[in-house]
Amino acid sequence: MANTATADIVQAEMPDNGISAFISQVRGLVRRPGDPGFEEDRKVRNGLIDRTPAMIVHCAGTADVVTAVDFARDHHLPLSVRGGGHNVAGKAVNDGGMVIDLGAMRAVHVDHATRTVRVQGGATWGDVDRETQLSGMAVPGGVVSSTGIGGLTLHGGMGHLRRKYGLSIDNLLGVEIVTADGAVLHASEHSHPELFWAVRGAGSNFGVVTWFEFRMHPVGPDVALCAAMYPAAEGSSVLRGWRDVVEQADRQISSVAITWSVPESEDFPPELRKVPIVLVAGVFSGDPETGMQHMQPLRELGTPLLDLSHIEKYTVLQTAFDALFPVGDYYYWKSMYIDNLGETAIDTLLARSAQRPSHRSDCVLWHLGGAITDVDAKDTAFGRRSAPYLLAAEATWSDPAGNDSNIAWARDTLAAMQQWSHGGLYLNFAGLGEDKDSLVRSAYGANYDRLVELKSRYDPTNLFRMNLNIAPA
Repeated sequence: MANTATADIVQAEMPDNGISAFISQVRGLVRRPGDPGFEEDRKVRNGLIDRTPAMIVHCAGTADVVTAVDFARDHHLPLSVRGGGHNVAGKAVNDGGMVIDLGAMRAVHVDHATRTVRVQGGATWGDVDRETQLSGMAVPGGVVSSTGIGGLTLHGGMGHLRRKYGLSIDNLLGVEIVTADGAVLHASEHSHPELFWAVRGAGSNFGVVTWFEFRMHPVGPDVALCAAMYPAAEGSSVLRGWRDVVEQADRQISSVAITWSVPESEDFPPELRKVPIVLVAGVFSGDPETGMQHMQPLRELGTPLLDLSHIEKYTVLQTAFDALFPVGDYYYWKSMYIDNLGETAIDTLLARSAQRPSHRSDCVLWHLGGAITDVDAKDTAFGRRSAPYLLAAEATWSDPAGNDSNIAWARDTLAAMQQWSHGGLYLNFAGLGEDKDSLVRSAYGANYDRLVELKSRYDPTNLFRMNLNIAPA
């Protein structure tokens, strides 16, 4: 249940005239418990998260963000920052504090001459794709169009272009960020470079990013898509074959293998819905016809139940998973890097997948490498880059009675796979962040101590702590 008592206490201790004065300084909308629209505003995508802040500030621009940060700091309010509200850990909202909601700040400015794009912090990847694809360009982003650019980018940013063009942070040229003291800074390689280093992988700990500047790349408008669904009975040979193919693949191919079930959707034949499968998917970031040829081996790993491979519009591809993750369903997604995908590891993963309590849950193996490893691990705050695979155990369900069993399945799956990992995880898939300090230490590895030093410099009171937190020294 939401902690309404905490919100009541905070508001009781704060004089009404102080709140009224604050609201009068904000150009955007401020909502408090009891206001029309507040109940809808406090929801995030994950139905497991039920929190009641004392106020939600819908910022209209950077000046509103500065005003909100100053007020939260001066009144010792817990402070969360919300972009798209997708992150399954639910850090975009809190009990009894302030939420800075950037959802009204969605401008996208494309500079075709320099192949760069400036994006406000509340934009989604769908907003970015819509504008950049007008000139056949793209920024490496996520795989669900309604995901906010801020949350995804600040902790790395993996998507369909990762092996050719790297992570989202690898294409970040600069940010405008409001720090804990209310300062508005431009951070880049040439201005506040230490802060820019920290933003690229740990950004939520250092302030509110109000503008991002990205490098664009030629992609689309059409791309080659591989989407072969093999029966689970062939899972062992399919996963072994997939591993062997992708380890030799052109870096223009970014591929995943998903142990899953056919979605319960009208888009699929009734007799196949909910049938366990191994989905082998891939995207080729170059010429589509060439891409279909390069990815043909991924379509011949067994006898597909369905093969939906085809040439598709990049903007359509980016929305393909949207309907599968509706607002209000229950999500617990956790990850780890896998360093050795040998025979026993594959067998263990398939055995764990067969025990999924929900047919909507899955295990996703992301093939990494390529451009991700072109950047040295010390060049950005982002943690491990050397691992060949990322495994995400994604528990997804719709009945709250299944909360315990689904969360336990995801945790137990990662525990069973731990022996094939040298450590580390992707912080956008971090469960509910319940492992706290050990989680962030594992994620950042050798970069952790440097981050603590910078956190102590830029946010010594830990104002930005409603996140996967790096505490100041």
